[in-house]
Order: sequence, then C-alpha cells, then structure tokens
Amino acid sequence: MGLWAFIARRIVLAMFVLVVVSIATFLLAHAVPGDPITAIMSERQANNEEVRAALEKRWGLDQPLPVQYLYYVNNLRQGDWGESISRRTPVAQELRDRVPATLELAGFAMMFAIVVGVPLGIVSALNHDRWPDHVARFVTLIGTSIPVFWLGLVLLYVFFYRLEWLPGPGRLDVGMKAPPTITGIVTFDALLHRDWEVLFAALKRLVLPAIVLGSFAMGIIARMLRSSLLASLGDDYVRTARAKGLGERSVVTGHALRNALIPTVTVLGLTTAGLLAGAVLTETIFSWPGLGSFAVSAAIKLDYPALLGVTLIVAVIYVLINLLVDIMYGLLDPRIRSS
Repeated sequence: MGLWAFIARRIVLAMFVLVVVSIATFLLAHAVPGDPITAIMSERQANNEEVRAALEKRWGLDQPLPVQYLYYVNNLRQGDWGESISRRTPVAQELRDRVPATLELAGFAMMFAIVVGVPLGIVSALNHDRWPDHVARFVTLIGTSIPVFWLGLVLLYVFFYRLEWLPGPGRLDVGMKAPPTITGIVTFDALLHRDWEVLFAALKRLVLPAIVLGSFAMGIIARMLRSSLLASLGDDYVRTARAKGLGERSVVTGHALRNALIPTVTVLGLTTAGLLAGAVLTETIFSWPGLGSFAVSAAIKLDYPALLGVTLIVAVIYVLINLLVDIMYGLLDPRIRSS
C-alpha cells in the first residue's frame, strides 16, 4: 500500500472514531444523575412547572434523545456548538478563548517531556547498569510517581514563595495586557507582535506548570525509549553494523535509535491525551484559564452543551495527534503501511 492510500485509510478511520465519540459522549452526558434546569433555576421558581417547561423547550430538553442528537449534529455542521446553559454564552466562543491556553500549556509540557525524556532514555540505555542508568531511572521514577497536585504545590512553595525565582499562578503578570489575538496562544502572539516583555513574562509563567504537567510524560518517554533502545542494541543488524567497523555513534543514531523510536512515537501520542486530562488539575493549581477549568465548571453544573463541546474538542485533538502518529509510523517503517 502506498503512503497516500495509507493516510487516506487512517483519515476515514479517524472520522468514524469521532462519530462514535460524539454519540457516546451525548448519551453519557444525559445519563449523569441530575437536572441542569434545576441547577439554573432560582429557589423561588424551583416548583414552577411553567418556568421549567419554558426552559426545557428553550434548551431542547423536552425532545427525545435521538431528536436532540440530530439537532446537535445539524447545528455542529453549521458551526453552532450550542449555548452554555450556565454561562449563557456560545460554547464555540468559550472554546475559542480557552483551547489556545490549554494547547499552549500542553505544548510546552510536551516540549519539556521530550527535551528531558529522550536524552535520559538514551543515556540510560547506553550506560546500562552503571551509575548514569541508575540516576536516569530514579529521575523517571520520580516523574511518573509524584501526583500532579502535590508536585505543583511543592514547586510553587519552593520556587515562587521561598526562593522567589519564578512567578506564581496566572498566565501573565498582574496588570499586563495580552497582545492582540492572532492565534490565542500568548507566546506566539507576543512573538508575532515582537512584544518581548510579554513574551518573557509568559515564558516565565509557563515554566512551573509545564514541568508539573510534563513530568509524567517525561518519565514514560524516557523509560520506553530506554527499553526499546536496549532491545535494538542487542539485535543482529546492530552487531553486523559494528562488525563492519561503523563507529558507535553511527550504530546508535543511524540504526538502533530509528527502530527504538517507533514504540516511543506511540507513547508520545498516548501521553498527549494524558496531558489534556492532567491539565484539569494543573490549570486549577496555577489559575490557568484553559479548557480544564471550563470542563470542571460545566461538569459541576451539568451544562450539557459545554460538556459536549469540551469532550468533542478533546476527542478531535486526540484523534488528530494519533493520526499524525500513524503517519509517522508509515514514514519510519514502510512495513506498517501494508499491515
């Protein structure tokens, strides 16, 4: 199978997954015990059946579930994500405001995980059972074991409160205005507008939450790369390359590392979902105005349109990332295209 046919098949599968996710999410959101109408009605109107009926009609909750889902899909097709029941604002607008903040945080967290995790995995594998291996394994064990909320509070206490090396919660300094919106990602927008003061302030405020959010992914990436690289270094083709007189650097980078990256790429795709899920706690600790805090608020108030919007956008991001992982698979190992 050619590369383009392989990509086309993966795109069709990704679209099917999104349809299934939308149906499952819609059913699960309505299966949660509770009543969103009661949550938004005042105590005086709690027993007023006329007001309740009017609100149910306004939000379409008086229709059967299949009809509600068809309305929802039709509105999505037209770019209408619905209106938040609790906030009385368009869900699409809320997502446009919050998704860039979460993507910025998750992107820098993944950057930290790759920049630290990949060298740790390589050093650990090349120094098997020696002191660099033990140190690297200890660091990755700490990264995968410490809870996000505990690590966040400890880092805030040490680097913000005690040492005062880094700023505390928030996306920008108090009183500092964000640059005019282009992408919604403050660091990118500041860079495009050459607003260096805002750029440096935003980067400093990203250090702690990115480390907190990316620590688990860093540990997983390093441990997976270590085990994969150790297995590759023991294969016959590596011994053959060494027997031909190739230098150790060429053997590792040109032969063993390329095969070891295939399972590591899988981990990169899977841990991205973990970053999006872990962003809920990280955003709460660091007062980050992203998707996580919006999801928590929507879940507490049983805001169906907001819940569906958050879940669907996370599913879209996750499916797109896994689609990129599949494409990278096909590029790294042509044998996968025919599987």
